[in-house]
Amino acid sequence: MTSLALAEPDGRPSAPPELIAAIASSCDRIAPTWPLDQFIAVNPYWGWRSSPIETAAGRLAVLAGTPLTMPRSWFREEWRAGRLSVRHLTSIAIEIGDERLAERALAVLGAAPAAPPPPAQRMALITDLRDQGAGPIRGQTWTDLVVHQISQHCASHFDEWQASWVPDRSAGLLATWRVDPSVTHGFSWTQGSAWATSRLQSLPVAAVDAIATILDDLAVEQAGREAYLTALLASVNGWAAWCAYRRWQARLIAADDDVIVELLAIRLAWEWLLAADLPDEVNERDRTSQWASSWTLVDDIADEIVDEHHVDWLLQTAIERTFQNSIAKGLPLATSTSTAGAPDVQAAFCIDVRSEVYRRALEATSDAVQTRGFAGFFGLPIDYRPTGTALTRPQLPGLLAPALHVTDSVGADDVKARVDQLHDHQRWEEFRHDPSSVFSFVESMGLLHGVALAHDSLRRRRPPAGRVNRGGRRDPGGRPRLGLIQDDPAAAAALGHRILTAIGLRGGFAPLVMLCGHGSTSANNPHAAGLDCGACGGQTGEINARVLAALVNAPAVRQQISELGIDIPDTTWFIAALHDTTTDDVELFDTDLVPPAHRTRVARLASSLALAGQRARTERAARLWSTSLADDTVALRRSVVERASDWSQVRPEWGLAGNAAFVVAPRSRTRHIDLHGRSFLHDYDWRLDADLSVLTLIMTAPMVVTNWINLQYYASTVDNQRYGSGNKVLHNVVGGHIGVFEGNGGDLRIGLAEQSLHDGITLQHPPLRLSVFIEAPPAGIEAIIAEHAVVRDLVANHWLHLLRIEPDTAEVERWSVNGWGAA
Repeated sequence: MTSLALAEPDGRPSAPPELIAAIASSCDRIAPTWPLDQFIAVNPYWGWRSSPIETAAGRLAVLAGTPLTMPRSWFREEWRAGRLSVRHLTSIAIEIGDERLAERALAVLGAAPAAPPPPAQRMALITDLRDQGAGPIRGQTWTDLVVHQISQHCASHFDEWQASWVPDRSAGLLATWRVDPSVTHGFSWTQGSAWATSRLQSLPVAAVDAIATILDDLAVEQAGREAYLTALLASVNGWAAWCAYRRWQARLIAADDDVIVELLAIRLAWEWLLAADLPDEVNERDRTSQWASSWTLVDDIADEIVDEHHVDWLLQTAIERTFQNSIAKGLPLATSTSTAGAPDVQAAFCIDVRSEVYRRALEATSDAVQTRGFAGFFGLPIDYRPTGTALTRPQLPGLLAPALHVTDSVGADDVKARVDQLHDHQRWEEFRHDPSSVFSFVESMGLLHGVALAHDSLRRRRPPAGRVNRGGRRDPGGRPRLGLIQDDPAAAAALGHRILTAIGLRGGFAPLVMLCGHGSTSANNPHAAGLDCGACGGQTGEINARVLAALVNAPAVRQQISELGIDIPDTTWFIAALHDTTTDDVELFDTDLVPPAHRTRVARLASSLALAGQRARTERAARLWSTSLADDTVALRRSVVERASDWSQVRPEWGLAGNAAFVVAPRSRTRHIDLHGRSFLHDYDWRLDADLSVLTLIMTAPMVVTNWINLQYYASTVDNQRYGSGNKVLHNVVGGHIGVFEGNGGDLRIGLAEQSLHDGITLQHPPLRLSVFIEAPPAGIEAIIAEHAVVRDLVANHWLHLLRIEPDTAEVERWSVNGWGAA
């Protein structure tokens, strides 16, 4: 899509097509980051997916200085721990076509521990060249100063929630930066601040024209411009990711947003100013064609890095194959899960890896419960507007745009109570944060506020699950209402039919069907939404579960679903629930609507859920505490509740740490296997999918989402400095909801905090690429790969591993561009 700001009003390009393409390509390399209140996992390498991962690693090393694999010392530790089998080294090396590579890998594993290799040397920017001399301020580099200044400007410009005083932003990011006094007066220019001001004012107003002017002035050759621009955006990757999010959201509704191009122009303008302000002896050296033309050599330098790291990728793949084999060896051992009769309860959970632990626990508690896995937004393309607000929040994956709207069905008194509560909260926050009342707030409320904090820290009750705000208080409101159910039952039935088909519920309905979303409870946690359901746009799955239950319970809708081919018995009732992944409690919703004939069954289900919660907490306890509390279920639950309510707790739960597999198959294939909370589980029966519509949906949506989750954890682990958010203790919220700084400045931090990946002693997320196991005939899988470019990119370029489970024998085959081969 051509960027709107890259053309004049009459449609004529304002810059050469080659430059427009270079700008577009560099911007497309940046993956978006979502705001804190909708925080979802994102694959930060998304813009590189059309290149093999090894090639992308070489380019990223040159342009950003980032590694894509762990240090070799880590591979040695994994080998010694038995998580890297050396027998895979030779077979992988043969596949690559270089058997000698296995010998080199064995030598690395057997080598004595040595100092870690130096980090990848990225191409020098003008700021790096200036750092070879004196810095702008004692103890600060030019690179740090430029990033800090741009970051502070962006924080002020994009703030819509936090600051009481904001500058005029109507002219745009670039225009407001050109008159930002911190650029020209923040430090001493060699040629004076008046010179800097005049030089900035001489730049063209349009971002793309400014970029063209500067590149010409710096004499960067056309062949090197895309690489140079990509490196510049990588140097402010956090704010570039925020700008990419704005563009992503705009393009979901067929619009566009070019603020990322303005950010690029700002970062480039700093290069231009600093190059022109160089001392004479440095200026003479760095303004030569040799420096500018060096950007044309990026691909050659990157290829050399790729050659140097073949061993690292061999070791990485060997660890992943070892993990794959640990799953594959258990698949043929599946036994029938059928009971004497039909199940009493069918329970659909999110595919989230945390659900795997709870599902095993629930199945062990009751043979009458059959669990299923499906995306946690339950296929509903909705957003939700809570009672009393004008704000809406998405309840679906970030890859999609909502098409339907959900509100609350409430009375006038509830609306008034909610509005009054919001107004009181707003006045309170204004009192707390207004510059004129900061000290008076502390003086007036300090003791009282301290008591409140102590209460929050010491309380032993769990905040109610369900619809709660981040402070743990339940909001007044009624049931979520999707107008489509009453306004257009036929359309609602078509939606319900598609969802039930995708879930695999086409017949054989149990008397009770539980739709269980999930959320999380934590206190004082800016990234709390990241522990909720990523498929629900960083929200809990409560709204989705309740809306779908209401839809398929509605008699008029159910009748028309039957006419479409799915007959739901009158004796079947759908009930919504929410799994709190911090405490492993499950709350049932709208139980007052349950028909009398089902109330005993619901009571039995509630008892089973409580017992399953005990089992799940016991299993998870070993990762959260140094000593297990398994022998005292009361003390264990008290501990997890306290952990959820502790405002000083940096690890309320482990989230999706450890995720490494995605199994797309009937539950019977894995029910007997302990997957240790490391696998996404999506139910799928290929025999019910003659037209491949369900498998296509899985491979183009949930598989992509799980890839995003997996590679966010992966990137945050292998390079937390660039793709993680650092130390959670040092986080300061930016713009109320935009993101966080680590400390009081620097770039916007994205990705996961160190505490979400490491317990202080042991790494809790081994960085493995996702291994996707699909039980289906090969032709169907191949057809989907051939038809969908994104799927083809992820699979063929090794951003994930694709394996096939043969339905008859459960033997596993591995996909490659050369066809299927034994795993």
